[in-house]
Amino acid sequence: MNIPALSLKNAVIRYDRLIAVDGVSLDLFPGETLGLVGESGCGKSSLARAIVGLQPLAAGTLSIAGETLANVTATRSNDLQRRIQLLFQDPAASLSPRMKVRALLAEPLKIRKVHSAESWARISTLAESIGLGEQLLSRYPHQLSGGQARRVALVRALAAEPSIIVADEPTAGLDISIQGELLNLLRVLRDRLKLSYLLISHNLNVVGRVTDRVAVMYLGQIVESGPTADLFRDPAHPYTQALLSANLTLDSSRRRERIVLSGELPSPGNPPSGCRFHKRCPLARPRCATEVPVLLSAGSSGRSVACHFPLSAEVEALPQAITG
Repeated sequence: MNIPALSLKNAVIRYDRLIAVDGVSLDLFPGETLGLVGESGCGKSSLARAIVGLQPLAAGTLSIAGETLANVTATRSNDLQRRIQLLFQDPAASLSPRMKVRALLAEPLKIRKVHSAESWARISTLAESIGLGEQLLSRYPHQLSGGQARRVALVRALAAEPSIIVADEPTAGLDISIQGELLNLLRVLRDRLKLSYLLISHNLNVVGRVTDRVAVMYLGQIVESGPTADLFRDPAHPYTQALLSANLTLDSSRRRERIVLSGELPSPGNPPSGCRFHKRCPLARPRCATEVPVLLSAGSSGRSVACHFPLSAEVEALPQAITG
């Protein structure tokens, strides 16, 4: 049995009366890259914060390598905290402006009380392997380019010898060429160090390039998930179809007719009845306004979709959804 490196079951995250994440379940397996996509405000970053221990769950469970955490923030051991590292969307903001890169890289190991000689040998090897030369190690964070700052943040994360990396918009703000270099680096490091990645991004070109599976979030819930190639080729949920239609690609064989969604993303504090997407869905029917679709598995490839009228032929034989 393949035990997930990370497993969320029915996770709920609240901010006062606002429910940012509402009943999300997902598994991340060893050596896998799982993409998490959706519009701003759908709950992606809140989920990431809960996974790394910065945000409590109001309900649901989080398990790491089969070990269920009673409380996702308060009771984490140092070892468990070490095993999950976060790459921030703005890495420069997480780096002390008063410390040089060399000291910043050694800091996580000092906290773990690793011997200084051993610490620097490990840091030097990691830094060299991802292209941080001696000259860069003597700089301050404000002297780094966006790509260099991300490499520094990556070395800091890897210095803790994690098994899981949560990468929140790792390529945001970078030039296309620098994005490509960083994505190739992440792939090489995943294979070499046997890492698992949860990659959160709105850039579907990035997601399509590096992930094995994708989960699509809308208004705090997963509406579709499955192998990346299958989902990109043949989306089953109208929301996924709309996201992919807006994706710019140079490959003319993958271009789709643009689907423009009407209206704005509803407030998580007052979600629509029935299917949360029905007020913006171009294919909505009366049933969608009253019955909540359940995320159901379909086919042998691991596809799941929460839609009363799925688009994909691969999942059109879904059993009748249970209202609730």
